[in-house]
Amino acid sequence: MTAGKPAFPTRRAAAERNRDKVLAAARAAFADGDTGISMAEVARRAGVGMATLYRNFPGRRELLEALYADEVEAICKAAVIEDGQTPGAALNAWLRLQVDFISHKRLIVSELLAHTDGDGPASRREQALDAGRPLLAAAQRAREVRDDVTLEQVFDMIVAIAKIPGTRDYLEPIIQIMLDGLPLRTAEHPTRT
Repeated sequence: MTAGKPAFPTRRAAAERNRDKVLAAARAAFADGDTGISMAEVARRAGVGMATLYRNFPGRRELLEALYADEVEAICKAAVIEDGQTPGAALNAWLRLQVDFISHKRLIVSELLAHTDGDGPASRREQALDAGRPLLAAAQRAREVRDDVTLEQVFDMIVAIAKIPGTRDYLEPIIQIMLDGLPLRTAEHPTRT
């Protein structure tokens, strides 16, 4: 160590790496459907000690909240229109991320609701809705998406689809039917009344 320079940045970097390892291990366990994973098993899979685990996440609820928050943050960052992409295509791609998120994270959400009063997932839903509203508005302004639907309604459809038991191959046509219902209908293909 150089005289006069504290080792804090190195410690902070190591602490951040340990936190990331714990989150990655827990994320992989939940992705495999292992909802019964213990905190000790998370620590073992992450290659960290129990003290390190509990320093970062005092309990299971805090670990679940961190997992959920990281995933929602990634979804929010993805709510953008890329160069060369139409607003409707951007919305469609983002909604597909939502479908993947909900279907793969429902185990985390259901367990998190069991460990909290329910405010966590609800506030994160609002965060995702706030990120996606500009995409929907842009697609509606471009007349690529019907204007009689709200993002809340679309999210509710995604959540309902995610609750249907079955493989991704089984769910894919159902997801596509939902997405096919969003575009504005032309004179040749009017919306049914």
